[in-house]
Amino acid sequence: MSEDPETDAEPNGSARATADGDELTHTTADGDVQMVDVGDKPDSSRRAVARGEIRLTPETIAAVEADAVEKGDVLATARIGAVQAVKHTWETIPMCHQIPITNVDTDFSVGDDRIELTVAVETTGKTGCEMEALEGVTTGLNTVWDMVKAAEKDADGGYPDTGITGVEVVEKRKETVGE
Repeated sequence: MSEDPETDAEPNGSARATADGDELTHTTADGDVQMVDVGDKPDSSRRAVARGEIRLTPETIAAVEADAVEKGDVLATARIGAVQAVKHTWETIPMCHQIPITNVDTDFSVGDDRIELTVAVETTGKTGCEMEALEGVTTGLNTVWDMVKAAEKDADGGYPDTGITGVEVVEKRKETVGE
């Protein structure tokens, strides 16, 4: 079993072992895919924070800061995209539980040639919210790219100066309710 009880399967005998003895929690011995049963787990207050960044040309950054992008307010639109992605993660990640999101915070940091997005997600329930935070970051940054792609294209229609990097979970916290 892994050290993280979030990923451990319930002892129903349907998980299969890996070479190192850990059990796979989403695949049965027959190769079927299953959702992890978290029904017996206690409710916990949980928080996950993810971050990532998109590299852009300095000219595009200036247009974003001046609210001069033809499609509209880039960061406001990206914030909506990030929050929507958090709320719909269970629909896009196979076997991801639908969880009650209690809070989403988005924070953009604009640099000379990049925009960093940090998404913090909170929930109270039986499973964590890391995937929701990651989905918020990637969709928020993809929304930025969509909003500025006309400015970022080169003469051949490519994006040599544009890229999303560094997407990662930077914080994960869990406190059992009632403790």
